[in-house]
Amino acid sequence: MDGNLITYLACICFLFIFGRIFIVPLKKILKLVFNSVLGGLAIFIINLVGANFGFHIGLNIFTSIVVGLLGLPGAVCLIVVKLLIG
Repeated sequence: MDGNLITYLACICFLFIFGRIFIVPLKKILKLVFNSVLGGLAIFIINLVGANFGFHIGLNIFTSIVVGLLGLPGAVCLIVVKLLIG
């Protein structure tokens, strides 16, 4: 009976460690996806306001990730790059 108890405890410890290894990267990936969606929403709002002035930033994965990772400075960076390029 002691062998079974030790096996069960070892399996529970293994599952706990295995779960911890994969939960941390999953949280970071979900945070990146959430921030990218918010970045896409920010670009959409910039395009709505900029439509009055003939200003448009392309809404794609790259631009939404830039705004998602960098936040407001990323949006300002995209606006400045768009103004410099034309």
